[in-house]
Amino acid sequence: MKAVVQEGYGPPEVLRLAEVPRPVAGKGEVLIRVAAAGVDRGTWHLMAGQPYVVRLVLGLRRPRNPRVGQDVAGTVAALGPGVTGFAVGDEVYGVAQGSFAEYAVARADRIVHKPARLGFEEAGVVAVSGLTALQGLRDTGRVRPGQHVLVLGASGGVGTFAVQVAKALGAEVTGVCSTAKTELVRSAGADHVIDYTRTDFAAGGRRYDVILDIGGSSTLSRLRRALAPRGTLVIAGGEDAGVWIGLGRQFRAVVLSPFVRQRLTMFVAKTRRADLEALNELVASGRLTPVVGASYALADAPEAVRRLAAGQARGKTAITVRPAGPERP
Repeated sequence: MKAVVQEGYGPPEVLRLAEVPRPVAGKGEVLIRVAAAGVDRGTWHLMAGQPYVVRLVLGLRRPRNPRVGQDVAGTVAALGPGVTGFAVGDEVYGVAQGSFAEYAVARADRIVHKPARLGFEEAGVVAVSGLTALQGLRDTGRVRPGQHVLVLGASGGVGTFAVQVAKALGAEVTGVCSTAKTELVRSAGADHVIDYTRTDFAAGGRRYDVILDIGGSSTLSRLRRALAPRGTLVIAGGEDAGVWIGLGRQFRAVVLSPFVRQRLTMFVAKTRRADLEALNELVASGRLTPVVGASYALADAPEAVRRLAAGQARGKTAITVRPAGPERP
């Protein structure tokens, strides 16, 4: 089968399309015939091997597993021993190992049935970013109805989900993005949009009950200026702190939090079936719609990752692997 692989760390040129053996579903796993996959910042971090601390887990000189991609949507091709709740031919989405491929294996507890309202491209971009937005706002941010929520990086993959999740939780939402993406953020449901090239979100008198920082470029002091006296700051990602650990602001926030009235937090999203089902409920009710800004063929995955790293992506980027439908011999 065809799959995108990387044999070292570096720029998108380390990615290439190759012929590899089709994976086999083990105990508690499902083999998925991939229809679409999503591109996220985590894919870029794993490709670049940055921050360097990730190499302690993935492999020091090159990744031990060369297959790329996490977000996935497709049809069940085979079931491993012990799997219940799924059947061959079911349409599913979630998180799989090496989803930039014609086939990928996923743990059965990391996928759910695809809602009929979504096509494969849309479903293929939901899991990683949708779970980050949901857990960051609902669980870590503890957003309640009537609160004022600020989303930094609102035009990206996590950001477009976060705007919609915050609205679904009953909040008044302000999104921060660049000039070219203000209408995108507004169309996602933001009540207010701040163009950071013209307005400093921390300079005015507005204070927010919850700030979800996805962008990673604001200092901790600047974020606190925009936060209500007893508000909650949720920092997602590690874009600002260099190539070694990538969690500088997060650590400073956690250390400072016990000494101030504001609640300063960080979190790492987890793939849980219950939360994927919660996303499905939001989709079914029409309160959540994935924003797919662009689609690329499997062979063009390096270009898709390049545009994401350059900040040119709008919403989520999809990799279309093959058309939906029954497998042909």
